[in-house]
Amino acid sequence: MTAFPPINQSEVMKFGSSGLRGLASELVGKPSGLYTEAFAWRLAAGGIQPNAMVLVGRDLRDSSPTIAANCMAALAASGLQPIDCGTIPTPALALYGQQHGAAALMVTGSHIPADRNGIKFYGPHGEISKADEAAMAQYAAGRSEAYRPPPPPGTALPTRNDQAIAAYRARAEIILEPNSLFGMRVGVYQHSSVAADLLVEILQSLGAHVTAVGKSDTFVPVDTEAISRTTLAKFKRWAGEFNLDAIVSTDADADRPLIADENGDLFRGDLIGLATALFLRADVVVTPVTSNSGISKAFGFEVVRTKVGSPFVIEGMEASYHAGRIVVGFEANGGVLLGSDCSLRGKTLAALPTRDSLLPILAVLGLVASTGKMLSQLRADWKLPVCASERLENFPVESSHSLMRRLADRDALQQFLAPFGTVAEVDQTDGFRMRMQTGEIIHLRPSGNAPELRCYSEAANPDRAAAIVAMTLERARAITSAD
Repeated sequence: MTAFPPINQSEVMKFGSSGLRGLASELVGKPSGLYTEAFAWRLAAGGIQPNAMVLVGRDLRDSSPTIAANCMAALAASGLQPIDCGTIPTPALALYGQQHGAAALMVTGSHIPADRNGIKFYGPHGEISKADEAAMAQYAAGRSEAYRPPPPPGTALPTRNDQAIAAYRARAEIILEPNSLFGMRVGVYQHSSVAADLLVEILQSLGAHVTAVGKSDTFVPVDTEAISRTTLAKFKRWAGEFNLDAIVSTDADADRPLIADENGDLFRGDLIGLATALFLRADVVVTPVTSNSGISKAFGFEVVRTKVGSPFVIEGMEASYHAGRIVVGFEANGGVLLGSDCSLRGKTLAALPTRDSLLPILAVLGLVASTGKMLSQLRADWKLPVCASERLENFPVESSHSLMRRLADRDALQQFLAPFGTVAEVDQTDGFRMRMQTGEIIHLRPSGNAPELRCYSEAANPDRAAAIVAMTLERARAITSAD
């Protein structure tokens, strides 16, 4: 076995549920170059030829241009041809790479706070696997002491931003017919999403009357699984002020959708995924255990449950694929992955096995247009358990691990959850998902992307679901503070 030299821990970042993540101050410079070199090494091991192009995109964080420049310098030094795609939605970058057989990397921290950032890596056929991540992490550990960041390339890099955006925009023309959203009043919450203006353009091209709201010149981290009360209050105000049928948005890199109904109430991510599966007439749905438990075969498709994270959903989609079957993956955060080609209006919508926000946003609005039902009506018709989710931010990783170890003891778990009744079942697919004898569900799991503890619940009504989450997180904070 190779003996690796001592490692500077600040240079060895962590792969989370989707890509490399860490403090922006620790990712700038040597670490971003080191992991990009590891990516280039992994691509070469997979058969990528020298001078092959690698697409590079980024979000609107202050640190992203510098990190992207570090990555492009490392790619050039590794004998590859970096193509600067500028600020661009992650799914648009992935789609363009897929169409041209090119690898790609996206500098983005997605939904995590502004002082953090990350890198998402794509091979020519889609997201890298967990095995790729492990190999890259080992390579980076072995090279940490010897690696020296290369200087920036001496000549201007070729750009493909316009072409990549155009290819992504063309996808909308396959999903919905021209003027299919005519008469619909849609608000677009822009904040600092890379898709802020693109969403407005696409929805207007489909006939919607669009009102752009909430654009920000400073970076706003939007977590589609943990929307603040302040933002929810804005949704309600905008819905009433502009008489909107829906409000749509994305997270920072536009691979997760965010949707509110005509009342400004959140249309949760797993409902977005369900609506997309129904719109596409899916045969198989692959979704993590955190998604609503009511999503079942009763909707006409097979349901496969996985751990949280797009790599696990992709593995599930690949295992479920058979010729002729439509396979749709989605997460509770709303990101939808299309695991197979499907036919819409005689046109082929190509598979895009990475999280996307455009398809689910258009699918949800298309379902409203085709059924004549408002989003609140669709939610009521489905009669699913009511869900809630929230997180403890800046919650040390070791505190999360300590809590998980404590709850592994069934007596300790029952004591922790005593205010909610008796634990009937425990699912440890990802964290601890408990079904109580009352039928309520409480799910605790450490975030894979940031020092956060997440809690999900299911109950009979919104107030009860929210109360369960709040009380559970407060108990988690109290018990770990006492350690």
